[in-house]
Amino acid sequence: MNVTRGFTGRPRVDNPGLPPGQYDAGEDWPVLSAEVTPDLAPADWSFRIDGLVERPHTWDWDAAHTLPESAYTGDIHCVTGWSKFGVRFGGVCLDAFFDVVRPHGSATHAVAYSHTGYTTNLPLADLTGGQAWIVWEYGGEPLPSEHGGPARLIVPHLYFWKSAKWIAGLTLLDHDEPGFWERNGYHERGNPWEEQRYSGD
Repeated sequence: MNVTRGFTGRPRVDNPGLPPGQYDAGEDWPVLSAEVTPDLAPADWSFRIDGLVERPHTWDWDAAHTLPESAYTGDIHCVTGWSKFGVRFGGVCLDAFFDVVRPHGSATHAVAYSHTGYTTNLPLADLTGGQAWIVWEYGGEPLPSEHGGPARLIVPHLYFWKSAKWIAGLTLLDHDEPGFWERNGYHERGNPWEEQRYSGD
């Protein structure tokens, strides 16, 4: 993981909204990536859902923008220890995409994959019910490429490595299949409030 700055030596501020072991990053938004930031234009971006669904489907940039707009306003938490409060992402709730593809009842998990090849695994229950979004705006502006633009997945109730940058798709499965960081010692689920940082936590 490439780390820019700000991940050690910060005091933890007493705040009931901070999960254990986290600090408030304030105006900073540290940049972490497992790979080089791609040069991916909106015109070259696509998003696909396949696997255990009735109707596998691929959206390009324009088609994704025809779905009902949605926004997330709240907090995000990184496994490296920082949290940001009151962020706002704009895009489309993942439920709108699932309404099109119709997941099979046997689907229990998903592998999210990026245009770079990065992967992460999530229980399907963490992606439905208004808990996850495909986003392309941050604070009313286009999402910067270093933070996953032109579009990324966000699953804000889990540690942010689950919110795959440069999202390209989801494959729905009837079993759990670890992604990049999960194969390298990170927790399978990543709940910040239970400090599920590493395998065995």
